[in-house]
Amino acid sequence: MVEKNKELLPFNTFGLSARAEHFSVVRNQTELKAAIGTQLRPIRVLGGGSNILFTRDVEGLLLKNEIKGIEILRKWKNKAHIKVGGGETWHTFVLWAVANGYGGVENLSLIPGSVGASPVQNIGAYGVEIKDVFVRLYATDLETGKERVFSRKECRFGYRDSIFKHEAKGKYLITAVVYSLTTQKHHLNISYGDISKTLETMQVSHPDIASVSQAVIQIRSSKLPDPAQIGNCGSFFKNPETTTVVLEQMRKTHPNAPAYPLDNGHVKVPAGWLIEQCGWKGKRVGNTGSYEKQALVLVNYGGAQGDEVRQLAHDIIESVRVQFGIALEPEVNIW
Repeated sequence: MVEKNKELLPFNTFGLSARAEHFSVVRNQTELKAAIGTQLRPIRVLGGGSNILFTRDVEGLLLKNEIKGIEILRKWKNKAHIKVGGGETWHTFVLWAVANGYGGVENLSLIPGSVGASPVQNIGAYGVEIKDVFVRLYATDLETGKERVFSRKECRFGYRDSIFKHEAKGKYLITAVVYSLTTQKHHLNISYGDISKTLETMQVSHPDIASVSQAVIQIRSSKLPDPAQIGNCGSFFKNPETTTVVLEQMRKTHPNAPAYPLDNGHVKVPAGWLIEQCGWKGKRVGNTGSYEKQALVLVNYGGAQGDEVRQLAHDIIESVRVQFGIALEPEVNIW
């Protein structure tokens, strides 16, 4: 069913009001092809609404992906391939995997959004990215309705990046993703962030995938605001990549500036640290601002407009550029 002039406030975690000219929920391939067949254009896709900043109403047809299902395709040795519907909530899938003894995604606990969006962003946290467990995905062409399979190589994953942010942007709805998870002898990645320290606090001496997941949930809950309480999209900016020359220059005035070496000889600098040094952490501007516990998160204190948040993001980007000579990029999709 196609609805007209649909209010999108309930469908985005930033809590912003916008309207879709036409709106349809798709729960299976039949409903998806019927929606494409209406010839309403352009077509856009909405997942969990946790990575979108609405700055205007949406023209054409907006499809809400609610294609669900979790299926174990095959098991062998220490591996299992699991196919998950693109409309499943990401965290729901992670909890399912942990509860059923499948390892590989526990570090990605409590990341908001849908399974279908996970490869678009190549979501990651605490040393793990989607590309590490990705096998393939199934997508439907929004113009022709034809189905296509994308391999790991074809997705061209990068840091918070994929082909779906470039040549394939806006052209497909991802109906399902296949992940490769471990069934035993799980490799636990606990060296990033505060995971080890949190496990100690939890008095866990022999961690497993369940305790690692719980530790990540605890850490994220302490740093990030609940969208049900205060509107936000999680991390608004990517952690920027820069040269060692820029880092050396920065450390003349900030000797303790954090940085992480990359394989290409460059370094990654935490965006939250840069924003905090520029005085934005906890600062409120009108109805929006930078979250008091994590500068990387922009929030809606109530009644914010999309343009208001976009202007704040622009001002933060400019101040970091002026002070450090580093260009921040939004991780959030701005519509």
